[in-house]
Amino acid sequence: MAIDEETPLFDENTPQLQPLNHKRDVYILSSAFLLIFLAYGAIQNLESTINTEGDLGTTSLGILYLSFTFFSIVASLVVRKLGSKNALILGTSGYWLFTAANLFPSWYTMVPSSLYLGFAASIIWVGQGTYLTSAASNHANDNNLPERTVIGQFNGVFWGMFASHQLVGNLVNLAVLRDETGGSTSGTTLLFILFLCSMTLGTILMCFLNRRNGKDEALQDSSTTFSSAVVSASKSFLNLLLDKRILLVIPLIAYSGFQQAFVWAEYTKEIVKPVLGEQGVGGAMAVYGVFDAICSLVAGRMTSGLTSITMIVLGGALIQLIVLLWLLLNYSVTGGTLATLLPLLIGALWGIGDGVLNTQLSALLGILFKHDLEGAFAQLKLWQSVSISVVFFISTSISLQIMVVIMLVALFISVAAFLFLTIKVEKAFSLSVS
Repeated sequence: MAIDEETPLFDENTPQLQPLNHKRDVYILSSAFLLIFLAYGAIQNLESTINTEGDLGTTSLGILYLSFTFFSIVASLVVRKLGSKNALILGTSGYWLFTAANLFPSWYTMVPSSLYLGFAASIIWVGQGTYLTSAASNHANDNNLPERTVIGQFNGVFWGMFASHQLVGNLVNLAVLRDETGGSTSGTTLLFILFLCSMTLGTILMCFLNRRNGKDEALQDSSTTFSSAVVSASKSFLNLLLDKRILLVIPLIAYSGFQQAFVWAEYTKEIVKPVLGEQGVGGAMAVYGVFDAICSLVAGRMTSGLTSITMIVLGGALIQLIVLLWLLLNYSVTGGTLATLLPLLIGALWGIGDGVLNTQLSALLGILFKHDLEGAFAQLKLWQSVSISVVFFISTSISLQIMVVIMLVALFISVAAFLFLTIKVEKAFSLSVS
């Protein structure tokens, strides 16, 4: 019997069974974030020193994180509507515009770009957490692996590569910028152009990500009106806030924001600059980034469940506690090699603590809130951005010692709430098994 020439050999409507390469997607996602944030991270470190007129740089960062806070409330809705891949791609535009605004810094360019970057950052980070956790779950299912272990490993890879942006970006700073007489700095135009190119490459790389589980079809339910979608998202956000587990993890999320902003606002200004000068900020932040990256990779590999997360978080908290007590006991600079090494040692220890919090918080939320990943990661970025903006706005009016006291109080509260959470979760798991 002759075969009808118009009959296709394969039915186009038949779904393809070829499994996605989840590890490939993780490396693409991590590389794209590295290219984007090696630029943005370096620019953020420079804002308070290159845009000094009227405190334009510091104020812009404060506005940015306030905008980030506001838009985090609706970020989960946007990510659900766009899909995590599309949200990731759209989110890169905010970083590109903010960098471009620094080529012509003024209140008319920096404030609008900061406001828009707050929106873009909220969706790119919710998209990142959702996408990475989905990839880890799918990889575990496809290969019959423990899901919690894979979530930890994938987060370790991502945060390890991401943390290296501090090293790469600050090395570029050191290579391009030159201090001139009178306190001015040359080479900023070339630096921002290089950073725009890096961000463009990162955006292009995002386009090669696979879509996840059919959830990344844009505008999934086009019949849903925008107003009803907003109401639904608001209810989901509030319902998650009523979950005791998220309430107990919020203090640790807030502390993670505090300790990141502490590096940007206090460490560089009060600890590094008096000893190494402005030209030493890049080198100190590079040391911070190296230890952050190494710790992220190691902590991710060690993560296998709630027990391991608990032990790793406690280890990181202990390291930052030691640093904070050191600073509280009148950290002082003396002459000689030791004075040069102390700021670098503090940066290295702080990087270890940051690597712990980044990997373990993402793994913890991925394990506890699989039913609402977008909402959980929106909560993560909401409370982080709130605490970061608070530090930026108060750092100019309080001393280093007062800031350290605030950090110590926040650390104790967050660790106590986290330990209570782990006890409750483990108890509930034991009862369900029995």
